[in-house]
Amino acid sequence: MATHEVGTVPNHGTGSGSRPDRFDRDGQDQLVDVHDLQAALPGIRRLRTWAHEALAPQPGEHAVDIGSGTGSEVMAFADLVGPTGDAVGVEPDPNLLTGAERRAQQAGSTARFVSGDAYGLPFGNDTFDIALCERVFQHLTAPARAAGEIARVLKPGGRVVVMDSDWGTAIVHPGDRHVVHEVIDTMIAGTTNPFAGRRLAGQLTKAGLVVDDIGSHALIQDGSVGAGALVARIADMAVARGSITERQREQLLIDLEDGARSGDIHLSVTIFAVLAHKPN
Repeated sequence: MATHEVGTVPNHGTGSGSRPDRFDRDGQDQLVDVHDLQAALPGIRRLRTWAHEALAPQPGEHAVDIGSGTGSEVMAFADLVGPTGDAVGVEPDPNLLTGAERRAQQAGSTARFVSGDAYGLPFGNDTFDIALCERVFQHLTAPARAAGEIARVLKPGGRVVVMDSDWGTAIVHPGDRHVVHEVIDTMIAGTTNPFAGRRLAGQLTKAGLVVDDIGSHALIQDGSVGAGALVARIADMAVARGSITERQREQLLIDLEDGARSGDIHLSVTIFAVLAHKPN
């Protein structure tokens, strides 16, 4: 799976920007703000569609979404596993948890939600047939521990899709190469686990799972918005850390605005998705 979609570079749809510690109290993410970065993009929806098709939930199966946020994927699982199955979301943010429960109730969904995090899933061993974990690992200081938890709660033969951004793939064009490099480096330095995407397959393998497929998707910011909120904010951070000057920041934003007007602009990051299973 290698697809491309126009949209705004997002963070995890569960809204981790408003609570930098929501997955990991030691994490110090500076990048993500749910108020100006949209997660419900066509590109993310395509990745989720791919994940559901790859996981192929069946009636009567047990499914879990780790970092379930708004609960949309849990409700989709609930529809597929039916009344004889079970679909549960794990979410540490109490506000998101309450909102997801309310939406499920209003929709008449059997989806249920529990408080918990990726480091300590509140379930016994060999509980689930399928698992999903979307854009959580980039917020973790110990992602290998989370991979181990996923392997623990999966039944033998159980399937999982883990997907996450890799900020080392970020592209900012146009702009002075040195300035762009420093801005991207600032972005990487401000993310707890910036290279999460490229490390997923290895971490799941070390946890005892077998990787079956790896996909990628370039999330491309709509060029009409120019630099956009993310790049502008990261450029401010680069000035604050002394990586670039205020004049260089201003010129970068001018270059990006000029690029937006002429059509010569590209801002993107790649998200990777790994399908794996637990051996019988």
